[in-house]
Amino acid sequence: MRLSLMKKAAIGSVLYSMAAMGLIYYLSYDKAITISDVAQDEVIGSDLADSKENGAGAGAEAEGEPDEDSILTGRITEGETEGKAAELSEENQTDENAEEPPKEEAQETAKPEEEGGKEAEGKKQELIFGTGKSNSSFMRIPLPAECKAEDIVVENYYMNRELCILVGGVDSGFYASNVISGNLDMVEKGVCEENIEANERGVKLRFSLTDVFEYRTILENHDLYVSFLRPREMYDKIVVIDPSCGGSNTGNEENGLSEKEISLQIAKKVKERLDETDVKVYYTRMDDSNPGEEDRVRLANGTKADMYIRIQVDANTDSSVYGATTIYNEDYFIPGFGSVELADILEREVVTSIKGKALGLSKAQEEDYAIRSITIPAAAVKVGCLTNKQEAILLGREEYQEKIADGICNAIMAVYEED
Repeated sequence: MRLSLMKKAAIGSVLYSMAAMGLIYYLSYDKAITISDVAQDEVIGSDLADSKENGAGAGAEAEGEPDEDSILTGRITEGETEGKAAELSEENQTDENAEEPPKEEAQETAKPEEEGGKEAEGKKQELIFGTGKSNSSFMRIPLPAECKAEDIVVENYYMNRELCILVGGVDSGFYASNVISGNLDMVEKGVCEENIEANERGVKLRFSLTDVFEYRTILENHDLYVSFLRPREMYDKIVVIDPSCGGSNTGNEENGLSEKEISLQIAKKVKERLDETDVKVYYTRMDDSNPGEEDRVRLANGTKADMYIRIQVDANTDSSVYGATTIYNEDYFIPGFGSVELADILEREVVTSIKGKALGLSKAQEEDYAIRSITIPAAAVKVGCLTNKQEAILLGREEYQEKIADGICNAIMAVYEED
């Protein structure tokens, strides 16, 4: 494969020299990439700073991570890569003679739950999608001639299965006549709306996707190319962390504390630790939103993660009861490592970390919809009982939450070590 790419690059060097090709920018999620790297591991929100002296792509890594809204964001910055355009020329061809299709009915895309609050209404219009033949692996988005790399920001709302591309310095009318073309297999619909939140003019291009995807982007001349990849194509280790409740669903509330707040605080501490590892983690929420149970299940199954862990806080009619327990799905069995094994190691590591009491493993009940519906190893850890005054005091302390987070992370790493 690499030899083929080198041949293509050599041919492309001649062709593009003759064509006086403009600047090419490569962007993806974690680091800068060259054409020969396109099939390799993913990159998150990186800025490409190529060397003009030797023409080689030498971008500095800039690790991107989900923000408080569970969004992966990449900003395109200026760079230059020379002599490697042949593969792009072949991959990103579109049928220039294809007839422009009629516009579809306008589709409005809901703001992801993670962002919280109602989005300000702006002028919206449907995007026009091309139907011409294309052998491209990229979706092609035309850009105005005056648009620069720093005018573009890409946001991946994976809980909502939506890719949002902010393009500065352009009016929505530009996309009333310019066609989105290329590989559209992963796109269900698209909307262009004025970005009225910005101080300067610009638009948001919102693409509803068929599943959970990561993305890579390439900026060439006045076109933005977007390729969609399955999480498994980019990551070897994938975990879904699900802080329970959220929003109006406070969960168990006792002794001045709520389940939704404690589970979220623990999840944020888990994130701090796992961000320093090679494990890719998807979080169902990182704020006070309340994703639906089906959305939580869809994220776990859509990413084909190695494991799903829900963080909960327990309550009991008997206030003397305290300790941690884990829930698993007895109906979903995987030889070697399944839900019961995950539940066992999760409880063991958490209890060891907090030097607490283990209440044992418990089978998922009817109300445990997510645990019963997820088709990967899944377990919920109830880290303590709010109804026990002494344990409630501990659960409200940051240092105790730190220990719980340590236990959850230790369990995750132990699973991968045993694999």
